[in-house]
Amino acid sequence: MTIDAARFQKLLGEFKLEQLFNELGWDKPTLKPQPITANGESFTLTNIAHKRGVAVFRCSPDSTGKVPARPTLLKIEKEATRLAHEHLLVFADAGETMLTWLWVSRVPGQPTTTRTHTWHKGQSGESLRQKLSQIVWSLEEEEAITLTDVITGLKRAFDRDRVSKSFYEKFKAQHEAFAEFIEGLATAADRAWYASLMLNRLMFVYFIQKKGFLDGDMNYLANRMAQVQATAGKGKFHSFYRLFLRRLFHEGLGQPKAERNPELARRIGDVPYLNGGLFSLHELEEANPGIDVPDEAFERLFDFFDAWDWHLDDRPLSSGREINPDVLGYIFEKYINQKQMGAYYTKEDITEYISKNTVIPYLIEQARERCKVAFEGESSVWTLLQVDPDRYLYPAMKTGVIDAAGQVVPESALPDFVQTGMHDAKARMFDKRYNLGEAIFHTATGERGTLPTETWREYVERRSRCLTVREKLARGEVKSADDLITLNLDIRQFMQDIIDTATSPDLLRAVWQAIVGRVPEKANEKFRHGITILDPTCGSGAFLFAALNILEPLYEACLERMEGFIEDAKKLPSPSGRGAGGEGVFPDFAKVLEEVDKHPSRRYYIYKSIILHNLFGVDIMAEAVEICKLRLFLKLVSQVDTPEQLEPLPDIDFNIRAGNTLVGYATEAQFDAVNSLATDQDHRKEIKARIADLADLFDRFREQQTVHGGQVTAEDKRKLRDQLTALSLELDRYLARDYGFDPDKAKVFKAWRASHQPFHWFAEFYGVMREGGFDVVIGNPPYVATRRITDYSVCGYKTAACTDIYAWCLERVIDIASKKGRTGMIVPLSLSFSSDFDDLRQMLYRCYQGNWFSHFARIPAALFAVDVRVRNTIHIGRFGGEAKKPLTSRLHRWFEVARPYLFASLSYASFTPAKWKGRIPKLNTQGLIDAFEKRLGSSAPTLEFSLSRYATAHVLYFKKTAYNWLSFTHEEAPCFAANGKRVPQTKYGAIYFQSKEERDISFLLLNGKIEFSFWVAIGDDFDVTRWMFADLPIALAQLPSSYRKQLLEIVPELKVAVEGAVQYKLNAGKRVGNYNLAKCRHVTDKSDALFARAFGFNHVWDDIELLYVQTVKTDFQSDGAEDEE
Repeated sequence: MTIDAARFQKLLGEFKLEQLFNELGWDKPTLKPQPITANGESFTLTNIAHKRGVAVFRCSPDSTGKVPARPTLLKIEKEATRLAHEHLLVFADAGETMLTWLWVSRVPGQPTTTRTHTWHKGQSGESLRQKLSQIVWSLEEEEAITLTDVITGLKRAFDRDRVSKSFYEKFKAQHEAFAEFIEGLATAADRAWYASLMLNRLMFVYFIQKKGFLDGDMNYLANRMAQVQATAGKGKFHSFYRLFLRRLFHEGLGQPKAERNPELARRIGDVPYLNGGLFSLHELEEANPGIDVPDEAFERLFDFFDAWDWHLDDRPLSSGREINPDVLGYIFEKYINQKQMGAYYTKEDITEYISKNTVIPYLIEQARERCKVAFEGESSVWTLLQVDPDRYLYPAMKTGVIDAAGQVVPESALPDFVQTGMHDAKARMFDKRYNLGEAIFHTATGERGTLPTETWREYVERRSRCLTVREKLARGEVKSADDLITLNLDIRQFMQDIIDTATSPDLLRAVWQAIVGRVPEKANEKFRHGITILDPTCGSGAFLFAALNILEPLYEACLERMEGFIEDAKKLPSPSGRGAGGEGVFPDFAKVLEEVDKHPSRRYYIYKSIILHNLFGVDIMAEAVEICKLRLFLKLVSQVDTPEQLEPLPDIDFNIRAGNTLVGYATEAQFDAVNSLATDQDHRKEIKARIADLADLFDRFREQQTVHGGQVTAEDKRKLRDQLTALSLELDRYLARDYGFDPDKAKVFKAWRASHQPFHWFAEFYGVMREGGFDVVIGNPPYVATRRITDYSVCGYKTAACTDIYAWCLERVIDIASKKGRTGMIVPLSLSFSSDFDDLRQMLYRCYQGNWFSHFARIPAALFAVDVRVRNTIHIGRFGGEAKKPLTSRLHRWFEVARPYLFASLSYASFTPAKWKGRIPKLNTQGLIDAFEKRLGSSAPTLEFSLSRYATAHVLYFKKTAYNWLSFTHEEAPCFAANGKRVPQTKYGAIYFQSKEERDISFLLLNGKIEFSFWVAIGDDFDVTRWMFADLPIALAQLPSSYRKQLLEIVPELKVAVEGAVQYKLNAGKRVGNYNLAKCRHVTDKSDALFARAFGFNHVWDDIELLYVQTVKTDFQSDGAEDEE
């Protein structure tokens, strides 16, 4: 079904939305109009259509007849969720001159994201028609449509990647062209840098001019350029830049209105004072006052910008021309800061998972320290989990297990064979129906009961795990932040509920102070930081934005709860019988709310406070730092609807810094350890004293920016910057000596500073470091082989021998984190297995009291972009507190369709590092880890005892790469040249045995699921090397003779099966053979059953089968290893 453009435009223009959806094939409304209240105003939601559980509502205008402001829109959206969980909202003004469409993406385990699109009467509705075409189906498709199909259609309509790449490709060309126009800068690098600065400024102006914030003119820049050219003459070169733009930036947007020259005010019109550092005189402009840019450069750039729709909503829509702040970060991370820097775009589900499992546990523990009584006893906050356990289980875990009414889905809804094996592991041990094919069933309410691509074995495990966790919650056994991580519970919901249900003002104070710190109330008191969150390799700020999104709702919830306490107190009777008895009961809450109410936009104030006081970042790329700050500024501006609500932007130049995270003194102790002359001691003391004084100035600098009426001047900032620059220079002189360079040789010293870009953490962030370090450190460090680092060197690292700089980054994280802090980093999978990173693993085990490792493959899908395909391990760490055994997850392989459920269904089990030679096993269940550990140990016998160090007549050949199976055979797989002649294989190895019997029994063992499980646990998900099977904790000498006889009888059967399972793949003109052992499982399952009984794996065979189906994710026609090459 479709609707032509003219008909669509007619119905849209007449605001006949119900008819429009009806002609698009949606069903007629079934719900009655529903009155709701949002922000104190009354609205009516009218159902105009629905489709498979997705409802479309039209909302009435506000009391002034307009479409409600954004904060109200979001409140209305929450109310609409009570009527229909999945919905699309359409807002119209009373005069029917505009429509705003609002849809919320709800991905399990991730924060919701709001996407809006505004259409004005008289505009073309084509972009809207294209969007809605994603939720229109033909008559043939109609019968099979599900709720998931409708939601997927909406998601496709809001695609982002297509817009971002198209914009980037054109933006890159514009950037290069603009740089060529710049005069007055000597080097190409400086011209490129200045082009980035100017384009960042201009993009910011484009965003805010589209909101009418610049003299009410939505085409402000182009119109002002025309005015300048008309007045001054259209010069060939520099009229607009010199006569207008620089003055707009430095004297207009960068200067309070009261201080502006009257002539300037007339020229630039009514524009807000933004401050923020973005429009301050840049160091390039200070050093090169003769910079010029011709009008032609701006004309070309504005023509490009004008081809796109600039808005400050959360995501672009489907017109393909919309640019928003998230797109800028996406562009930088994915296309600019690419593999050559060892940096990769980190998707939101990754940043959200890491951020919530570090930020919130830290806040919980801090609140517990400040208010112990709230976390102890029968009425503690942990009872929230006990009273309503289902609330804290992710929807992905509950799918097909617990229905919407909170009832367990009965086993009778499952196929008979699943019911039979549900409580009997033996019954499902070798039942292939549990392993093959996608499991599908529907609950009594018609919803699908399994996750995409899930097998029955995986469903049974998830169901069991879900009900087990639910029981733990109901019994009140979960009583720590660590438990919330380990059991993978909805930690964000729990933290929100702690605040919303707080009956003790002391608990609320504890949470509030953990977030915002303690503002000094007396002259002799110092400002105390709230939670400090750092990304030491921040790029364009993906992790900082995730942390911002974690903190903002908690900040808002605290304010709302303060209001609740004050309102409740007012209702208390006065002892005298006059007035309210609770007046003045909570003076600290009243003071906070009084300060908040002074600001024209509450959300703007909240975001500004978090950005200034809680978020910090460092990156070696100056361009990354500028993009990060720009995105944060745009996030702030997006919170307001009128210029009057816009306060000066925060100056975060001292929060988000450029420098080399790895080079410099991290702590004062490192500086104290410098080898220097005795005569230097007084000088070093003087430096530290100056740093301490500077830190106090920084605190006041930040504080003044969130106090209403507070002000910082350009002179304040200049003094801070000059003092910091001077101190950094002196510290660099000491550091240069550590590196073997003489700082008195000016040329050499200058070159060393330029290449190393030292960053001294204890000076740059002294206020944080003197209190012990950063509370939360999160990020995605660069992945670059150390041999490729030629621009700079490092010294003093315990992980210096590790072969990738991500190891150095993780060591630096340990240096700068608080001793009660939490950290979370995503790094390559090599952390888990490679001997190159032994030093790093031992450091993690030694320095952290809690470690969580989760592991992710790169085929069929990958955590990063499909063109990147990096295998990853995520490390979550806790300093301080009780030391616990480290925890690990299985190696996750998944199809992209299952990505939304990946983190929500993750699980952990503990392990003993010494048993695994320090490696981190990638296994799925506690039982399987325990079974291996029972046989592992420094003196435990292994398969190595059956192998010969010398060539013998008893040989097995093995393929050196693997994916879905390992291949050990008596002969190499055949390989034929283009002329048909047989030629040798190139990726095969050989192992030798003492006897024919040992070889033949090993032939069965190594092709079975026990060795496959061990390879998954300790390997790299691709290579097969000797230690990966020689370390298998099975000694064939211990095999009883009765088992030997039965196994040897199976050998001929497997040899025949292997010979019949050869398959070929063309590679560089050759037909390369490979033995497909997956087709031989009917044989290896027999030998596996014997090995399991003989070596103590029988009781965990169900876990081995589970790991097998969780790992083997193809149609078995390829082992997948070739896809990795």
